[in-house]
Amino acid sequence: MTAVPSPLPGRELINPPSDGISNLRFSNHSDHLLVSSWDKSVRLYDASANVLRGEFMHGGAVLDCCFHDDSSGFSAGADNTVRRLVFNYNKEDILGRHDAPVRCVEYSYAAGQLITGSWDKTLKCWDPRGASGQERTLVGTYAQPERVYSLSLVGNRLVVATAGRHVNVYDLRNMSQPEQRRESSLKYQTRCVRCYPNGTGYALSSVEGRVAMEFFDLSEGSQAKKYAFKCHRKSEAGRDIVYPVNAIAFHPVYGTFATGGCDGFVNVWDGNNKKRLYQYSKYPTSIAALSFSKDGRLLAVASSYTFEEGDKPHEPDSIFVRGINEIEVKPKPKVLP
Repeated sequence: MTAVPSPLPGRELINPPSDGISNLRFSNHSDHLLVSSWDKSVRLYDASANVLRGEFMHGGAVLDCCFHDDSSGFSAGADNTVRRLVFNYNKEDILGRHDAPVRCVEYSYAAGQLITGSWDKTLKCWDPRGASGQERTLVGTYAQPERVYSLSLVGNRLVVATAGRHVNVYDLRNMSQPEQRRESSLKYQTRCVRCYPNGTGYALSSVEGRVAMEFFDLSEGSQAKKYAFKCHRKSEAGRDIVYPVNAIAFHPVYGTFATGGCDGFVNVWDGNNKKRLYQYSKYPTSIAALSFSKDGRLLAVASSYTFEEGDKPHEPDSIFVRGINEIEVKPKPKVLP
């Protein structure tokens, strides 16, 4: 049985962005939270102290951000530019550019490289240590079948989800061609892809209220374990109303995961046992992004309208940070018959 939803949405962060939130991420070293927004800003918060620690303004909407270490990060956006941000000195370096808006940015600790994915249908890998000019920082450019919508890393594996439901799997040590070329097993446009923390596969969500659980191992036994499930839907007057699933975040300790949808709900799932563990009380508007803190004690939730129904009056963009109880994220032991 799903636990009773907690009525409190969590603590709301002060000084939120003034337009749509494109992503938020916790640091691997602290409770610092990095947030990118359509208001052209990247903001650094101390989520525990509820303090805005720093802010960078860019030339266009910022579509993604990630940490490098606790004192620096990266951003990418609609001005086609990839930047490194040094928080302590309020300094930014331009790593380089794409030929169209840059949708995704991920830093690989394994490779020491930044990977960016753009609507120009390419991936680029950068070495941020040479951040004084594009010639020195660009490691390689890799053509993709379509516009890049989502990226995820685990160890040396990189999963790239594009328009047209393509999924490419790379080994960062040999980027010359994908290790695997796949097609999404969901019929509709991909919204988000996130690798399992144990490195065996990935979860992929679509605009049509579904999540697919996939495995890298191509053996028959492993592929037999894959499945997809419906979520973020409701029935109203006999009609099924289906919402995009914008966000997936894995719990760093238990490997369970949260999904966030345009229905304003955050659900927690046990993928191994194919069960929903928890549903939090509804947030004011669409869930645009989710991130667990490094120890899994906190969950950051971006409640931010994603314009899935066009321009209309909507609740203000806000960030909630909620304390996580073990009961919400820990897999339940299987009861033997």
